[in-house]
Amino acid sequence: MEALSAAGGSGTADSRGIGAGRERFLTDAAARGLDVEIVERLAAHSLEEAALILGITPADIVKSLVVKHKDGSFLFALIPGDRQISWSKLRSLVGVNKLSMPPADVALEATGYERGTITPLGSTTPWPVYADQTLAGRRISMGAGQHGYSAFVDADALVASLGAVVADISDPN
Repeated sequence: MEALSAAGGSGTADSRGIGAGRERFLTDAAARGLDVEIVERLAAHSLEEAALILGITPADIVKSLVVKHKDGSFLFALIPGDRQISWSKLRSLVGVNKLSMPPADVALEATGYERGTITPLGSTTPWPVYADQTLAGRRISMGAGQHGYSAFVDADALVASLGAVVADISDPN
């Protein structure tokens, strides 16, 4: 696995735009003063498989979920891999009666990232972020803006740098 850091960079995107999402991720992380480590990894077909490849537990992988608000805006929900989003808890916290997961093409348009690479860092639009309270005090892995790469970061530093709302927004799988 190749390790890259926000401070050290990772080269530039090629002419097809491959790597552009990873570059946006690294640029935003560096601007926020976040210490991130990006590792290149084999393709994974599930979160559990990605955890195995990375040598961590599914709980240490954070899913960055793009959630559509009924008014047409979006938000990010950061949920540990061993948990699922609690729609009732998130709706109550946001103060609405309807939230939904948009189709893949809508999530791409809203963030600039394909599913499996989504992260609030470097999103083309800085949507509000809601982080599950179980992330506190942990080093986590998350999408790094490009397939085949994962980022490691301190969850508390990430949440603080994003100004995320921390609350109970998940349930066990």
